[in-house]
Amino acid sequence: MKRLKKPFLIAEVGSVHDGSFGNACKLIELSKECGASAVKFQLHDAENETIKNAPNPSYFKSEKRFDYFKRTSFNSQQLFNLKKLSHKLGLKFIVSPFSIEAANLLRKLNIDGYKIASGEVTNHPLLEVVSSFKKNVYLSSGMSNYKEIDQAINILNNSNTTLLQCTSQYPCPAEKIGLNVFNKFKKYDCVLGLSDHSIGIAAAVSFIANGASVIEKHITFSKKMYGSDASHSMEPKEFKIFSKEINDAFKIYQTNIDKNNIKKFSKMRKTFQKSIYTKNSIDKDEIFSLENISFKKPDTGISAKLYKKVIGKFSKKKLKKDYKLKFKDLKI
Repeated sequence: MKRLKKPFLIAEVGSVHDGSFGNACKLIELSKECGASAVKFQLHDAENETIKNAPNPSYFKSEKRFDYFKRTSFNSQQLFNLKKLSHKLGLKFIVSPFSIEAANLLRKLNIDGYKIASGEVTNHPLLEVVSSFKKNVYLSSGMSNYKEIDQAINILNNSNTTLLQCTSQYPCPAEKIGLNVFNKFKKYDCVLGLSDHSIGIAAAVSFIANGASVIEKHITFSKKMYGSDASHSMEPKEFKIFSKEINDAFKIYQTNIDKNNIKKFSKMRKTFQKSIYTKNSIDKDEIFSLENISFKKPDTGISAKLYKKVIGKFSKKKLKKDYKLKFKDLKI
């Protein structure tokens, strides 16, 4: 497993734009505002991707897939302009091709990375074409078994591959996230991450804490928007919080502290730790015991941890209640 120096958060725009170029531009700007590292779009070439009467997924039946892809796809110039805007804002521009034709079009646009969607993992001809581009590849494992993932990794066979654990359920319940699967992926010599379809931040933070570097999450203006992706996407306020938590979790994972380096706590230690004080007045030559001493803040005298060096000793002089003991007060 390889690990990046900082977390890479992909804002999955998907089809939330619903074919509107203006919406797509606004979603890129929103992704930047919310802390994303990259935006990801999908390039559907309906004629080369699907038959006209292909079935719809269970979570979106409002429009025939062929018609939906046809209506919402962007042309080459629009995609180029979206890439240009992304780069202007400092975001990487990643696209999922769903056909060889789409992949070849994206190559001409010189995009930053290719996402292999879950349904394309067994599309070896597409994997071979994308692998030949020598670009960053993000491989989603959503509906594939270990053998199919092994085969895909072998085909891609380059140092630019990121393997994403994914469960193709929308939304994905917590018990289906598959952290155990991610841990098995650590055998691969590549960057690992999560394509997150769950609600909330728990899954992504858990993966970061276990070594993930890349997180992909759907973004939307509103969960009530029309389309196949909006209902299980994050709205801006959520995504902004999500981004912060991801970065904090990554910082926690990669930062080591020296528990023996307590010098910076010296003032606080004196404030919160305890010294030995007299519980009541002490006569000269009285023996100190747990009955006539107490342990109180601040720790500016004999530390409470040294109480055994006080017990059984005699007092050199008469002492008042709440007197802070010093070793010079003891007959040694």
